[in-house]
Amino acid sequence: MKLNDKVILVTGGATGIGRACAQCCLADGARVVIAQPTLAQAQTAAAEMGTPDRVIGLACDVTQLWQVQTLVTDTVAHFGRLDALIHSAALVAGASQPTAFLDETAAHWQRILDVNLTGAFLCAQAAARQMVAQGDGGSIVLISSVAEFAAQELAAAYCSAKSGLGGLSKVAAIELGPHRIRVNNIAPGDIDTAAAHALPTAHGASGKFMRHTPLGRRGQPAEVGHVAAFLVSNDASFVTGATWLVDGGFLSY
Repeated sequence: MKLNDKVILVTGGATGIGRACAQCCLADGARVVIAQPTLAQAQTAAAEMGTPDRVIGLACDVTQLWQVQTLVTDTVAHFGRLDALIHSAALVAGASQPTAFLDETAAHWQRILDVNLTGAFLCAQAAARQMVAQGDGGSIVLISSVAEFAAQELAAAYCSAKSGLGGLSKVAAIELGPHRIRVNNIAPGDIDTAAAHALPTAHGASGKFMRHTPLGRRGQPAEVGHVAAFLVSNDASFVTGATWLVDGGFLSY
């Protein structure tokens, strides 16, 4: 129970990788807040995972500063504090509306960056401010993608946003280190989530992005969740400013 009684906020915690992160943290003893744009979806997921003394669901559009601030305030109001943030909220696969570079529009570009990059900044900043006020340190984990390093066709905005998370995590790690707040980034590869099932057709007109994974299979969401749970635990007390690849060796080529 390495996360015993730590309060962890998981954005995008009702589905896919975010849900696995929430479940792994709960299994390790944490109390968890699941944030999702739709309150019903957040509350349903929370009810499926545990009781209100261990896990609750709250609504939050991560692109809206006031909603992010309210999310942190409500988390502290319910559980008394905030020890860690795992930011998994993002538009991925079909939801990111893959678009050819020459057909990209300013509106679509801005929407992807608003959710996938600016949302991460807003959540990380709000969480960090709460942790600084508490004075006990904390941990922030951003969920990026191998797209941070390996370009995907039809995904200029998505890859740009995910690349930005790597830089954001490093800058935040440097500036928040004196407050004993660690900031890390996880770059998953091909993970078997509902959103990723359409990945071969949704990303890559030629399919070149879908290279061979040395382990010969898709990853499971819990395999990312366990890494996230480790990074927010005291076992990772000297780990910050790092990007952890959870990709089955995809980027080894």
